[in-house]
Amino acid sequence: MADKNYQDINAETIDRWIEEGWEWGKPISHEVYEAAVRGIWDVKLTPTKMVPHEWFGDLRGKKVLGLASGGGQQMPVFAALGAECTVLDYSTLQIESERMVAAREGYQITIIQGDMTKPLPFEDGSFDLIFHPVSNCYVKEVRTIWKECLRVLKPGGTLLSGVDHYINYIVDSEEKMIVNPLPFDPLTNPEQMKQLQDEDAGVQFSHSLEEQIGGQLEAGFTLLDLYEDTNGEGRLHEMNIPTFLAIRSIKRGT
Repeated sequence: MADKNYQDINAETIDRWIEEGWEWGKPISHEVYEAAVRGIWDVKLTPTKMVPHEWFGDLRGKKVLGLASGGGQQMPVFAALGAECTVLDYSTLQIESERMVAAREGYQITIIQGDMTKPLPFEDGSFDLIFHPVSNCYVKEVRTIWKECLRVLKPGGTLLSGVDHYINYIVDSEEKMIVNPLPFDPLTNPEQMKQLQDEDAGVQFSHSLEEQIGGQLEAGFTLLDLYEDTNGEGRLHEMNIPTFLAIRSIKRGT
């Protein structure tokens, strides 16, 4: 494991989770797609709450990038609403699900298997909207991702992102005790790497609000709205302790 790039480890881990029935690896059904065509739809950036429809505006004819958003869950909905969709994801099985749903429903989508820690393979100003559900917890450095998002968005374009705010990383597996210092960085802390390995959790990293929100502001985004969400299960969820944020930001300019 030590000889592998941590992103390769994460891609393999997510593929294994999908084979085991991971919730975020199950593509939508034909019935859900047809409902979206009729204007009945919802999508998530975080575990439990639906994204307000007004965060999207009218998607007809808009160019949408699903960043680490493979799996055939959100992109098919946006395609049904008339968007011109591109998806970039590192997981082989998430990419296969995108192809399967697009073929089943008969819409066009650009599908790229790629690593969001690298420069995004798009020209400046390529997209009207980026949809980025919770995934940068699998990435050590997020500020570069925000900079790339800004670059590939058109002036006035929207970034919708789901992010962690580190509470999950300080507690034990039963979510009863604070056991980890911050930042949670398994590449520099062998005990934290062992914790992840024991839980089959891939390679994950905590990120401060300075990185998540401040990083977007530093990149040049304007924050428009946000809401908090919980894990959807476990003790923190039962105690209504939020562990995620959904953020709506725009690229300044006209």
